[in-house]
Amino acid sequence: MSIFALQSPAGGFLDEELHRFNKEFDDWCVQFDNFEDASLIAQSLEQRKSVNIVEITPLSYPKYFFYNLQGNIHATRQINDKIICIVEPTIGANFRLAICDIKTKHVRMTNTRYRNVLSVEGAFAHYEEQR
Repeated sequence: MSIFALQSPAGGFLDEELHRFNKEFDDWCVQFDNFEDASLIAQSLEQRKSVNIVEITPLSYPKYFFYNLQGNIHATRQINDKIICIVEPTIGANFRLAICDIKTKHVRMTNTRYRNVLSVEGAFAHYEEQR
């Protein structure tokens, strides 16, 4: 479950019109199902723009695949069919863990709120799925 996009060295993603770079990757950005198609377009742009081909996956860019995931994502990891994210829902808010199911696209926020980075990183590193 991955797609490919064209990204500027400064970090923006090329839009559908192939003129501007968007800060966020969204449906308005040009995207490809495979590396070869992305490479063809990137080569045609080389005279005008410097671009890199990047792979977008649920682990590397979870907000694109999980529309209900809100806030700033600080870290992600995958456990089985779940993506675990450290989320800061709003700037200055307590951190939380978000559990994103790859198969169903369901996002569940844990009830526990963490005041600082050290405590949430500990929970993130030791998170195990309840069976």
